[in-house]
Amino acid sequence: MPRRPTTPAEFVASIAFDGRLAAHDLAASIVHVRMLGRQKILTAAEASKIVAGLVRLAARVEKGGRLLDAEDVHYAIEKSLYKEIGPLAGKMHTARSRNDQTVTALRLYLRDVVDGVSAQLADLAGAFVDQAEKNLGTIMPGYTHLQPGQPVLAAHPFLAHAWMLARDRERLADVRRRINRLPLGAAALAGTTFPIDRRWVALELGFEGVIENAMDAVSDRDFVVELLAALAMVMTHLSRWAEELIVWTNPAFGFVTLGDPFVTGSSIMPQKRNPDMAELIRGKTGRVYGALTALLTLMKGTPLAYNRDFQEDKPALFDAIDTVRAVLDVTAPMTRTMVVHADRTREACRLGHLLATDVADALARRGVPFREAHGVVARVVRYAGEHRLGLEDVPLSVWRELSPAAGPWIKDVLSIDRAVAARRSQGGTAPAEARRQIALLRRLLRPAR
Repeated sequence: MPRRPTTPAEFVASIAFDGRLAAHDLAASIVHVRMLGRQKILTAAEASKIVAGLVRLAARVEKGGRLLDAEDVHYAIEKSLYKEIGPLAGKMHTARSRNDQTVTALRLYLRDVVDGVSAQLADLAGAFVDQAEKNLGTIMPGYTHLQPGQPVLAAHPFLAHAWMLARDRERLADVRRRINRLPLGAAALAGTTFPIDRRWVALELGFEGVIENAMDAVSDRDFVVELLAALAMVMTHLSRWAEELIVWTNPAFGFVTLGDPFVTGSSIMPQKRNPDMAELIRGKTGRVYGALTALLTLMKGTPLAYNRDFQEDKPALFDAIDTVRAVLDVTAPMTRTMVVHADRTREACRLGHLLATDVADALARRGVPFREAHGVVARVVRYAGEHRLGLEDVPLSVWRELSPAAGPWIKDVLSIDRAVAARRSQGGTAPAEARRQIALLRRLLRPAR
């Protein structure tokens, strides 16, 4: 079928994507009209009739009903209101412009988005804390450069991911403060000649204050860029966790088994349990990064005040929001239901000479300068590798050749349980420290009353 050319009316239309702002636009319009009546700009009867019509439209939207078709959601509401109450609907737009109307609805919508994403992050962080608590007795290798480094509790990386999500929530809370400023009343760019009360409107809509300059109110989307930057950071953290799962579920590691809903098979290889959900999380991260880049590019050359370019903030923004929320929907139950195999993680601690640092520390405590102790242990590790031995199997004579401070105590040091328990410094991997972090995170993630 041949392609039909896009018409100019279709080219400028945004109803296909800004329709999701209907409830928030209606909420702002109701308060705006109430203010017009309160300020005697409209008569009490006029304001009452318009508000009643808007309330009926809001109820319809809440039930999933449709508005009349129009170029955008704002005109769709006005057309639908006209059908409800007649020409009086035209007075609803007194003392405002579509410029301040649009950005007000967007800010109200994003305020709800931030609250929703923050709650999802708390749920996922809680899943990590639950896994940490379940695995306080599980020891695994800790890695740097994806090479074995030191033994840690399995709780240790789970708590690390929980703290990342806690900071994501802090970033969202900070962005929310700047989202939560009222632009309505700025009109097109210069304010209005009507005696409006912007502060009253702000209070009624739950805004923390008004945007002080009308031109700034309608012409900047920095709050959108900020939110996308925060969401991009969320996806960075989720992608890192997805990568951990992809590695840990590989049979070569075998540290974790994911629940059946979170893996897929192969069309030809019947044994496969592919971590497709984790791979998709990793892949979808690029979509959110792309949205951030798109908004920065969109804004960089726009002169004051409003420009139609700003209409293009929404497709990228909404896609990023939907992506993050869908990823969080999947990641929380995937994390909560996964099974950690303590036998496999402990067995993996036999690889990579994980206790080398502990021996170097022990030599240092016996008066050997740490840099010298580091060199001694590095040479023993090389010897162990050449002879295919673990550090615990290296003869004491080899140790003593390299350092007179070496003695039978080395055997006591070469214990992964001892090594983990010894790291009691704040932020360390000792069980008592893990329990402290668990308690702290549980308090931090508790919903505000």
